[in-house]
Amino acid sequence: MLVVANTPKVHNVIVCTLCSCYPWPVLGLPPVWYKSAPYRSRAVKDPRGVLADFGIKLPANIEIRVWDSTAETRFLVLPMRPAGTEDWSEERLAQLVTRDAMIGTGLAKRPEEVA
Repeated sequence: MLVVANTPKVHNVIVCTLCSCYPWPVLGLPPVWYKSAPYRSRAVKDPRGVLADFGIKLPANIEIRVWDSTAETRFLVLPMRPAGTEDWSEERLAQLVTRDAMIGTGLAKRPEEVA
């Protein structure tokens, strides 16, 4: 299992182009769309478009890296830490992280969403 971190300059997206390799022991069962052929092919060809479909519109200067999981290597995304959470405990920060954020098709929740 490898973890790739989102930064102010890079956003990571996870896909399995061959099947549906997914870190289910950590994230639970994969969402249906993760295994779908349209997601698997578009995530590679048009990651910005896929993210837009999920409501994430990133500025053009942010690089999008697509990671292709395999049976031997599974990936997770470490979402960027939201501003205003510098003094938060690990337990509080964990409340901001969603399954989609750990796949790259979502962002960490905003602090006010879990206050």
